[in-house]
Amino acid sequence: MTSTKMTIHVQSMGGLLQDQTLLLGERAARSHKIPSGGTVSLQYGASKHQVKVVSASHLDGLRIGESFARKLGLHHGAQVSVRYKASSKTLVIGPLIGVMMSRVYSGSPDRPFGSNTAFCKELVDTCQTHGAFVYFFTVEDIPSSQQQIEGWTYYGRWRKSGFPIPDVVYNRLTTRKLENNPSVQHFMKEVKSRYGTTVFNEKYLDKTDVFDALKQDASLVRYLPESHLFKNFQMLKSMAARHSVVFLKPITGSLGKGIIRISRNGGQSYSCQTTSLNGTLRQTFPNIEAVFSSISSKLKQRRYQIQQGLHLIETGGRPVDFRALVQRNNMGVWGVTSVVARIAGSNHFVSNLARGGTLSRVKEALSKTNLTAVQQRNASANLRKAALDIAKGIETQVKGHFGELGVDLAVDSNGKVWLLEVNSKPSKNDGTPLAEGAIRPSVKQTVLYARYLAGF
Repeated sequence: MTSTKMTIHVQSMGGLLQDQTLLLGERAARSHKIPSGGTVSLQYGASKHQVKVVSASHLDGLRIGESFARKLGLHHGAQVSVRYKASSKTLVIGPLIGVMMSRVYSGSPDRPFGSNTAFCKELVDTCQTHGAFVYFFTVEDIPSSQQQIEGWTYYGRWRKSGFPIPDVVYNRLTTRKLENNPSVQHFMKEVKSRYGTTVFNEKYLDKTDVFDALKQDASLVRYLPESHLFKNFQMLKSMAARHSVVFLKPITGSLGKGIIRISRNGGQSYSCQTTSLNGTLRQTFPNIEAVFSSISSKLKQRRYQIQQGLHLIETGGRPVDFRALVQRNNMGVWGVTSVVARIAGSNHFVSNLARGGTLSRVKEALSKTNLTAVQQRNASANLRKAALDIAKGIETQVKGHFGELGVDLAVDSNGKVWLLEVNSKPSKNDGTPLAEGAIRPSVKQTVLYARYLAGF
């Protein structure tokens, strides 16, 4: 079913347009075979209203009265898409996209979403370009029963108003605590079952679940370093005996927090490195028992994944890994939007930007390593293939709906590609400078996928 992008014209209270009447451009009415003068059902998100449609030869767009526009949360100049279901006499406008955010900074009217405000504005601009409408809401904005959500959108400035339950919810909650809030879980379940809303990136992934799931696919095993949910000292001892380096990673961790690196020195001694805000704390122990004794209190506080350490390629003595952003497109098909290299900061063994890491182009980073020219070319191609394979594996093996994934990959000194972890909430503020009005391909892809999900 085809759709047409249209501009919303809001007529002031002094106009002659009745509340439940829509004025539609004659050309659009004719192309979609929308009967003029008749009553149809208007659907916008979960809201439905009986309206009278009148076609107008002079109009290029859709004109509605001010009070009705306010009821729908639409503003003058908004761009939406329109399609008509003749079988049910339903005029559908949208798609309406709701983005669930962690918090609003009420004291910052120009930056209500803090460092994520620029990303939110980028989504607004992209929706305007592609005929969609987006608003943003927090856990506190979730309604207890009614069909309206108090949310934020941008036109001239950031404004808050009421909106219908959206066609699509994009989950951008950035903490597991918020995501596991009973009201959030109830909301996601309710909008899916009652209103047919699609929710994507609906949950965080933890490291154990990801590795255990991907092990079920024989074609993906080649990307997986040995990895287990940490249970006891015996597991540490046996892993340290098999691998010269092992990592202990909090299974629900992010930003490189709490990672422990244990490496075997000559003889029986071991080095143990832990991440901290000031860099890396390094200690040496005479044996693996002493290492365990030193870190056992940490291991009791949260669950860890123990993982085979890899001999990563380096540039300037600093480890390099790679972040691939894999997204579904306007047909719902996975594709690689971007791959960037991440170079660890000085005095760090992890590459996260929050730990002083820096971004680089893949080709440039690979050229500064000890890999041969052939290995560099192969690694570049294999990074994209691995990211795509792993995203498809997540889709098949892990319960949940994901529209984008940050896939962290490594290349070892032999040029082999390995999976480090998968992130279902990839960061949106990487500090990349954007020209005024520029739209990142990743943001465009998000909107196109939401349009697809809503049937536009």
